[in-house]
Amino acid sequence: MKRSYLFLVPAIVLASCGGGTNSKGDLASLKKQRAELDAKIQEMEKGNKEKSGKVTPVLVTKVEPTTFDAFIEVQSQITGDDVVNATARNQGTINRILVQVGQQVRQGQVIATLDAAIQDNQIKALEPQIELAKTVYEKTQKLWEQNIGTEVQLLTAKATLENLQKQKAVLQSTRDLNNIIAPISGTVDFVSMKVGDASTMPTAYIRIVNTSKLKAEANLGENYLGKVNVGDKATLIFPDASDSLQVKVSYVAKAVDPMSRAFQVQVRLNNDKKLHPNMSCIMRISNYERKDAIVIPVSVIQKTAEGETVYVVDGETARAVTIKTGRNSNGKVEVLDGLKPGDQLVVAGFEDLDNGQKVTIQ
Repeated sequence: MKRSYLFLVPAIVLASCGGGTNSKGDLASLKKQRAELDAKIQEMEKGNKEKSGKVTPVLVTKVEPTTFDAFIEVQSQITGDDVVNATARNQGTINRILVQVGQQVRQGQVIATLDAAIQDNQIKALEPQIELAKTVYEKTQKLWEQNIGTEVQLLTAKATLENLQKQKAVLQSTRDLNNIIAPISGTVDFVSMKVGDASTMPTAYIRIVNTSKLKAEANLGENYLGKVNVGDKATLIFPDASDSLQVKVSYVAKAVDPMSRAFQVQVRLNNDKKLHPNMSCIMRISNYERKDAIVIPVSVIQKTAEGETVYVVDGETARAVTIKTGRNSNGKVEVLDGLKPGDQLVVAGFEDLDNGQKVTIQ
């Protein structure tokens, strides 16, 4: 800056002299301007001297190669791979609930019933008729064997019996529809219905979960699409239980939900007594790993016209270094170029540094 001002002063003088119309007033004005410029130059030179002599305290860390593991963290929930809502197959009023939450049930087991009084009465009314028809048929058959009576009488008696038996079978099938059965084997997870509810109510169901086939589900934003793949290592962290589980991604949706702008990721789990449906956990998906990488905190990087810059200590001075970065995760970033092992990276006090400024390591 000093050289620029010194060049300006002669230029002004020459410009004024070249006009050929100088007066004493003009000369005094130029001398005044020159005096003001000289004062400014002296002030700037003094500032530069003071700045060059300033020693800034900094904190540094030695750059060492390490394994860089980039991961994505998202809230997740444990669910059953087989989750079924058992509902009534007939219309009626619920009169018995035979299970409770946490109970183990087997496939086909009756877990609740509807009021079947009408069907029961109809079946009971048929039973005497069936017994009578059976007796008539048996006696007619014995007479026929003794060549007494006609074949038509025998066939009529047989048809009457079979017709009544079919009627009972139909009523029994209808009556069986009043039993709510477990479609799968598993654990009763939720009982929504109660005695007295109509079977047609939306809340009249019992949820059953197959706990031998659990999975963890999470939804990732569409910006992660293509960055997570089946087989990626993952860790399920259970903060409440102070525990974690090492797993692998088993499913990644290929499409983004148009409403949530997210896609689903699943991890299948082995049978574990510590895991239960609806448990919440954190899914940490490791989607990138590089050994012997140079890794630095994101917070030490400054954006400049030259690009991303950090400061390293070289002897007693700070040196600005332009770096090229790669992946970043959890406040750390991978440095692809610009730093080397052994560099003294400034991690505190770099905010007010200039290139070449003297520093002292704290």
